[in-house]
Parts: sequence; structure tokens; C-alpha cells
Amino acid sequence: MKKALIITYYWPPSGGAGVQRWLKFVKYLREFGWEPVVYTPLNPGFPIVDNTLYADIPDDIEVVGTPIWEPYTYYKKITGGESTPKIESGSLNNPNSPGILGQLAVWIRGNLFIPDARKFWIDPSIKFLRKYLIDNHVDVIISTGPPHSMHLIALKLKECFNIPWLADFRDPWTDIDYYKEMKISAFADKKHKKLELKTITTCNAMVVVSPEMKTNYENLGCRNVHLITNGFDPDDMVSDPVIPDTRFSIAHIGTLPPGFNLKGLWQVLAELNDTIPGFQTNLVVKLVGKVDDSIIDDLAALNLETQLELPGYVAHDLAARIMKQSSVLLLVINQKSPNAKGILTGKIFEYLAAGRPILAIGPTDGSLAEILKESEAGTISAYDNVVQIKEIVLKMYDKYLQHNLNNSGKGIKKFTRKNLTAQLAKVLNGIITK
Repeated sequence: MKKALIITYYWPPSGGAGVQRWLKFVKYLREFGWEPVVYTPLNPGFPIVDNTLYADIPDDIEVVGTPIWEPYTYYKKITGGESTPKIESGSLNNPNSPGILGQLAVWIRGNLFIPDARKFWIDPSIKFLRKYLIDNHVDVIISTGPPHSMHLIALKLKECFNIPWLADFRDPWTDIDYYKEMKISAFADKKHKKLELKTITTCNAMVVVSPEMKTNYENLGCRNVHLITNGFDPDDMVSDPVIPDTRFSIAHIGTLPPGFNLKGLWQVLAELNDTIPGFQTNLVVKLVGKVDDSIIDDLAALNLETQLELPGYVAHDLAARIMKQSSVLLLVINQKSPNAKGILTGKIFEYLAAGRPILAIGPTDGSLAEILKESEAGTISAYDNVVQIKEIVLKMYDKYLQHNLNNSGKGIKKFTRKNLTAQLAKVLNGIITK
């Protein structure tokens, strides 16, 4: 059996979205002739822990690692806030961030921690993996980012051993939504882009998650880019009967940072409370995961707080159950992202598998809109189109009253994690043959 070394920061017990893609690839790779070996930090600062994910790791998978030093303790001292690795995502555009010291921490993150705050793990990892690869044969090296420091580890190993290398980009590097919010200087921007270009032109192949990302990286100079979307695992979708919510529940699963604040939708729900008899009694808004305070404040200002449920982060199996129970699944694409049209997160595909109608807010001419149309699974509206949002909600509410809330899930089998792993194995076979 051929062997693949996978360099990843996120691995159980890490929860959240970042761990799912390669956890599922590892789960199924053996069925396609590949034995995975996972290299991951021994002591990472995961913001979310989900021990239920250990169940997805196949028996006897080799997992190796080394300790990692991360600078978040110092970030906490600077800002007076939490020591959390998530400063680079949702909190960056938070107007309530801690003043000058908070802005300084963001500047340090964008200009000194290049490509990211896991850069201090690069050299120790190279040292460890050099010795590992001398003693252990592998047929291919795989790196997955973000954090993109993982690619720089693989880049050096490629230079040392000339082992075929596959770089998996779950998100873009310099084209990601929060990149411009990190107050990056011209010098730092040049360095980020130089490292990105070296990564995509040195690796034997790239894998990306959306058609737009594929086109963008081909335009940047990568000659072997493959599209393998995120997906869903049928094993995660509870098989026992799930009783649908009796109320008209609109559920969002996952983090809601300030940039995801759906002021137009909240406005529509408040208006329908006042104008549609029984709507206020029936409506419940379930925001499952970390929710920014600004969103909660806006909901309260519209008198929606009594219809709001905030269970916080829940384990992945419970999240899947909530998806199947809910009347409508809410999906948001960050309107500030320069690649918004190409964003296809793993949650999208789990929503498809849940069989409930999807209300999406985002670009109406992007990859998500195309998938929703093909699968007949939901409807998408632009961010500021309050008229269209209201029309969609009313149609879904009418179906709720008729007990007729489902999506067809047409053609979604191609997005199962096992089928996607088959695509990955084909790419791996191709680069080792060349």
C-alpha cells in the first residue's frame, strides 16, 4: 500500500470546521490504496475541543508529532483578553476590539507572524520530519492550510528529499477575507505573496475547494490545480428518526463573527413578528456556535431576544441532529470576502445532507448559488435585498404551516466524503506516476 505523510495543524480533539476535511480523507484513504501517516502538533491551542471526533480515526493509523510554541499567551497579555488562536478570523473586524493594544496585536499578527502565528513550528517540524523520512519511506507529502505554515514545512521537505508534494488549500492565502484587515504593510504583503507563489509553483499539485479558487491559482501560475470540494459523511447524519421542531426554527450552525451579521434578515423577522398573526409565537432563531455580541445586540434591539436560542458550540454529532430537526438552515457567506463567490465550506454539504431547506445569504452568481440550484435544496438572496429575503422567508413559513419542509438533495451523492477521497487518491496516483 502506498504511504502519504499528511502535515496538518487541525486534528482531533480539535473541533470546528478546520479538522473535518482531512479527518474524513484519512478515514477513507485505505479503501483506495493509500496508508495515511498524520503529523500534527502535540500541544496545540485549539479554540474548540470535540472528543467525539476520535471515533472517525481508523484503527492503527500512525500519528506522529512534536510540541508547538504559539504566541497567544503574549497576545492575551497585550489585549487583556483571551489567549485564543482565533484572533486571525472573526474578531479582526470587530469594532469592539480592545483599542490601541488590540490593534497593535493585529498588526503584529499580520506583519511579524508570516505566514501565520504557527511559523514557530516550521523549523522544529522540518528537523523532526527530516529524520522521520530518512527512517521511513513515504510516497507523497501532503500539506493542508490554513495555517499556511504547514505548506512551508512541506516546501522544505520537498527541497530536501524531492518527494512528490500535494498542497491542499482549504482557504486562499492572500485572497482570504480577513487578509486586508490585518493591517499588512507593503513589505509584509510582498513577503506573503512571495511565499504563496513559491508554494504553488513548487508543489507537484494543488487541491482547492471551489472553481473560483482553481481559476485564481491557475492565473497565479500553478500548473496542476485540482478541484475537490468539501463534503459530507453519511455516517455523521443521524440515522434514527428525528422529530422536527414544532416551531418555525431558523438555525445557523457555526461561528457568526461581526461580518456575518444579517441585519436585513433580522429586520425581516421583526417585521413579520408585527404583521403576520402567529408568526412571533412560532418563530425561533437558533444560533449554534460562537456568536459575536454585536449580532446578539442587534437581535435584542429588534425585540427578537425572546425568540433566540444560543446553545453555544456543540459536538459534531449533536450539530448534525440539530440540522435535521430545524425547519430552515441558515447559511451565510461573508460579504467582505474578495473570493465570496467561490466559498464552499463543509457546512454547506452537511446542510444538503440534512434534507432541510436552506436559506442562504451571499452572492447570487457564485458556486453556492449554483449548487443550491442544481440540488434544489434552497434559495439564496443578496445581503441587502430585504424584499427578496422577506419573500423567501414567507414561502418557507408557508411550507412550515403545511408541514412540507424538505430539500430534494438532488445529485448530492457526489459530495460524500468517500467519493471525494476517491478523487483525492486519483490525484495522488497521478503525481507519483509523473
